[in-house]
Formats: sequence, structure tokens, C-alpha cells
Amino acid sequence: MGVDATTADAVSTLLADHTTFRVGGRARDFVVAGSEAELVETITRLDAAGEPVLVLGGGSNLLIGDHPFDGTVIKIASRGIEVDDSGCGGAVVRVAAGENWDSFVATAVDHEWSGIESLAGIPGLVGATPIQNVGAYGAEVAQVIASVETIDRSTGRRARFAAADCGFGYRHSRFKAEPGRYLVLAVTFQLPPGSLSAPIGYAELGRALGVEQGERVPASAVRDAVLGLRAGKGMVLDADDHDTWSAGSFFTNPVLTAEVADRLPTDAPRWPAEGGMIKTSAAWLIDHAGFGRGYGTPPATLSGKHVLALTNRGGATAADLVALAREVRGGVQAAYGVELVPEPVLVGCSL
Repeated sequence: MGVDATTADAVSTLLADHTTFRVGGRARDFVVAGSEAELVETITRLDAAGEPVLVLGGGSNLLIGDHPFDGTVIKIASRGIEVDDSGCGGAVVRVAAGENWDSFVATAVDHEWSGIESLAGIPGLVGATPIQNVGAYGAEVAQVIASVETIDRSTGRRARFAAADCGFGYRHSRFKAEPGRYLVLAVTFQLPPGSLSAPIGYAELGRALGVEQGERVPASAVRDAVLGLRAGKGMVLDADDHDTWSAGSFFTNPVLTAEVADRLPTDAPRWPAEGGMIKTSAAWLIDHAGFGRGYGTPPATLSGKHVLALTNRGGATAADLVALAREVRGGVQAAYGVELVPEPVLVGCSL
């Protein structure tokens, strides 16, 4: 069994203590699932009983409401990395959902497994990465995921999905499309061998490394450069830096039809997207709609380093952050006719 916070004082039931926003009310019950078997047993038992459940990973992509959660919170703490590097295609690495993502990136670089070095510094756990298809600096986890193991909570049965069946898209997957149905237990990655990075796919990262897009450099250098870039934007967690008391990028980059994109100012960023769509920059829209760095009234403001992050300057509530998000989204809608979509999962609150 997990640790029930109602009987174990060492585990706080205040959800603000378990999220990077540092906001959120109390949970009625709190269970830490320290293994995959424990996680499966706990979720199956609670679902069978009809208990409201909130599954909590690293808490880095959540905005939880201020009112108490009248149910059980399950914190994923499963561990384990299994490696098969006997094939010529590189390492096949099965990683438990509760492993820290950035620590796994560091492990991959140390073992000369290429492909995820550009995703360094992203907070949270491995199990969350396929749900959002997390990405940064020209890379996405979908590019290296071989399969995702889940439990289908609608049936109580295990379900394993090959990458082709995961419905991956920009910050999207079949798991995100059906929220709450699938609980990720483990992710298996196919990582090419070698000390060199994947080809650099993002201009800003190329400039930081002093190379052109498409070139390859030592993966360790890419990881270091990405950590530096993210730190400069307040995107690397630091308890002493309120710019990191956030959920990272709060809005996804809009993907627009060509007709809508044509209505944007000529200097608005544009990148080709699937299906003839055009992707633009949420940060550019926010900034040019009048919401600059540090915008807002404490305790909830935009980051002083990056306009795409909403931050808790200390003592903010979920209601404070929601009000700021609504103001920013409404301003961009009024200025450009584009509706921003929040990236974090909202629990007990809404925009």
C-alpha cells in the first residue's frame, strides 16, 4: 500500500506543496505509489470504488484550484530503468513513469544515447512526457518513443501502445485527447547510439552553440546550452527564483489556418505545420498585445524573463493566476483574433 497522508504526517496533503506553481488546496486523502504494482493496485481499487482520483506526477504542468479536493490524490513515485542495448539500432530503454525526466536526460547523455539532449531541463516525470508530447528546441519525445505502457481505467486492463498508435501531434496525444482514461505506467524509448546530438533543429539553439541548423555536436554541449537557455527564461526550477514558480509555458503556440495567419502582422512569426496549417508564436502575440515581461500585479504576474510563463510571486492563489490568464488570453483575442489554449492541466478551476 502507499503512504496515506491522513495517517502519515511526513506527507503534506496541501497540494500547493506538490506543484511548481505552489498553489492548490488540500486533498482529502493522499497516497504515494512507490512502485508500478502499487500504482496499478491503488488506481484499480479506487476506480472500482468510484472514488474521485487525481493522479499527480511532478506537478509541473498543473494548475490546481484553491478549494479542497474531495477525493484521493495518488502521487506517482515508481522507479526503474531497464536497458537493452544489444541491437545495432541503439538502446531500447524502458523507464518507469515516476522517474525524473531531466535526470533521465542526463543519464542518456552520460551513456551516449542520442535524441533527447534538447529536452533537458523540462520539469516533471517521464510518465507525463508522452501525454503532452513534450518538446523544446526542435525536438519532441514522439521522435524517440517506441511504446507507452498504460492501464486503461475504463476497463482496468493494461494497454500497450506503439508510437504509431499514440496519436502524437503538437503538444498532443491520444492520452491527452481522452483525459483521465489512460494512466501511464512506463515509457520505452529507442535512442540511437553515439556521443553526438541529433541534428540541431532550432535556430536559437544553433546560435547558442555557434553552429547552423542541421549540424550535429556533442550531446553534452547541447544539454548544457539548453539548460542555459532555459535558465535565462526562468524555465529551470529554482526555489529562490519566483520566475520559476510557474508551469513553464502557460499557452501553446497557436496553429492557424493560412487564412487566419494571413491576418496577422507581417512581422509575426510563422512556421509551417502539418496539414497546410501555420504555427505562430504565443509569446510574440502576448508581448505585442501589450503584455510584457513582469506584467500584472503581484502576487500573480508574467515572468520577468519570459512572457509565456505565468508566475506566483509568493502567496498567489489559483484564482489570481486564472484571472491573469484570462486577461492575457482576452487581450490577444481582441488584438489578433487568436484564442490562446492553455498548456497546463487545470484541476478545480477553469479559464
